[in-house]
Amino acid sequence: MSIISRQRRRVLRAGGAVATLVSLGVITSEQALALPREAFASKSLAEALNAVGGQPATSDQVQIVSPDIAENGAVVPVGAVSKIPNTTEIYLLVEKNPTPLAAAFMIPAGTEADVQTRLKMGQSTNVLAVVKADGKLYSAVKETKVTLGGCGG
Repeated sequence: MSIISRQRRRVLRAGGAVATLVSLGVITSEQALALPREAFASKSLAEALNAVGGQPATSDQVQIVSPDIAENGAVVPVGAVSKIPNTTEIYLLVEKNPTPLAAAFMIPAGTEADVQTRLKMGQSTNVLAVVKADGKLYSAVKETKVTLGGCGG
C-alpha cells in the first residue's frame, strides 16, 4: 500500500469520526473547527495563551488534577475540573514544553466539565488549565516535578 493511500485512509477515518460526532450532536460544527492546528505549534506559553483566546484570570473554581511528583515524564496523568457554569472549553498547557499547548477539550452543553489525559513533560514545570466559560477565560496553575525526562530527556 502506498504512502498516499495510507494518508488518505487516515484523513478519511479522522474526518468520518468528526462527522459522526457532529451528526450525533456530541460536538457542534463550530467546536469541531474551533482551534486552528497552528495553536498546537506555538513555541511559547504566551503564544499558546493567545491562540486559545488571551490571558485568563485565576479562579479557584478551576482545579488541576496532576501528581506533585511524576515518576516518568513520558506519561504524566493530568486532568482539569471546572465548577464554572457554562464551561465550553478546557485547555491543558505545559509551560516548559517545546510546544506548551498539550490538549484541548470541547465540553458539550449539559455535561460535567471534568477531563483527563496523559501528557509528556520534559522537565519539572507548571501545568496550566485554561477554561472558557461564557466567553471568558479562567485558569489554575500547579507545579509538577518530573524525575525522569519525557520530551527527549
